[in-house]
Amino acid sequence: MASLKELRNRIASVKATQKITKAMQMVAASKLRRAQARAEAARPYAERMGAVLANVAGAVKGRDDAPKLLAGTGSEQTHLLLVCTSDRGLAGAFSSSIARAARDQANELIREGKDVKFFCVGRKGYNVLRRVFASRIIEHIELRGVRQVGFTEADMIGKKVLSLLDEGAFDVCTLYFSTFKSVISQIPTAYQLIPAEIQEAEEQPADVNYEYEPDEQIILADLLPRNISVQILRALLENSAGFCGAQMNAMDNATRNAGDMIDRYTLEYNRSRQAQITRELIEIISGAEAV
Repeated sequence: MASLKELRNRIASVKATQKITKAMQMVAASKLRRAQARAEAARPYAERMGAVLANVAGAVKGRDDAPKLLAGTGSEQTHLLLVCTSDRGLAGAFSSSIARAARDQANELIREGKDVKFFCVGRKGYNVLRRVFASRIIEHIELRGVRQVGFTEADMIGKKVLSLLDEGAFDVCTLYFSTFKSVISQIPTAYQLIPAEIQEAEEQPADVNYEYEPDEQIILADLLPRNISVQILRALLENSAGFCGAQMNAMDNATRNAGDMIDRYTLEYNRSRQAQITRELIEIISGAEAV
């Protein structure tokens, strides 16, 4: 059984930890509101971008001169998995769940005889994936020094992906991130970036015809690279909101667990102290009777 001093030290240590987890929970809660607002604001633009691409791509679909970002390279042998996670921890299984989804897909592709490569954005996902796929990670970026992730960072990542495509490093690129639903719900999501995953265009009345100026090729040449950066930005913002929600939930659980530990140690301390007092009284009484 631990001594009274050891129990006092344990109680003090857990109380100090509880103060830290409580403070981190409050910080995450304050950041969550802004991060959630940014993520929700990015969704309509990304969705509308997809709708515009669907309308324009319909005019060139099936043509031999269709852009590579739309039609692909003509092969599906080499897959690049762009895995976006957090650079920081203490958020439960937030980053590991995204990395796990990418890992499961990679294992399935490898079983099919495909070549798989990884592009890791974020330290936590990189640390998980390098244990098994260290030789397959061709790029790793950390955004720890960035105070607020924006289009600049997303465009930088997008340009690196396009550079790899031009070098013939892959045929298909899939983006992995976590879609923010609520504080307790972040859903790992896979989104195919290249070839562009074009949603079905809305049916237009028969008497409606669109004329594009400039032509479709020029529009797509600008929109398709921009769409990659926009979708990456959306993923980064969703991750930012999801991380704050996951960290808030994890720190709340840690604070509650610390309170339970304090109660348990306090009860043990009181029992030990009472036993010690009782033992001392018995020794005093026994000594008095012996005299």
